[in-house]
Amino acid sequence: MLRPLSTALLLASALSAHAQETAGTARLLAATCASCHGTEGRSSTPEPGSLAGRRAADIVAAMQAFRDGKRPATVMQQLARGYSAGEVERMAAFFAAQKP
Repeated sequence: MLRPLSTALLLASALSAHAQETAGTARLLAATCASCHGTEGRSSTPEPGSLAGRRAADIVAAMQAFRDGKRPATVMQQLARGYSAGEVERMAAFFAAQKP
């Protein structure tokens, strides 16, 4: 009786730790955007603009376009090539969850 319960508690603890780690990683990745897009994606200038509150799918699509050279940019093409698809998705989810 105790074995299934302890297994369930161990699994729940591991999932919680993974979720916290993923959220922390997303916040760290998103912090790399702060110098241009503002803290937590809230820019104080219209260009390059805020990321906070934008749809995650739109952010992912923009990063893919920068990475593939389909969207012209001075800096973003190089930056976009430095992130894996998973990192871009985590950053996009983080920014989408922020209030504009």
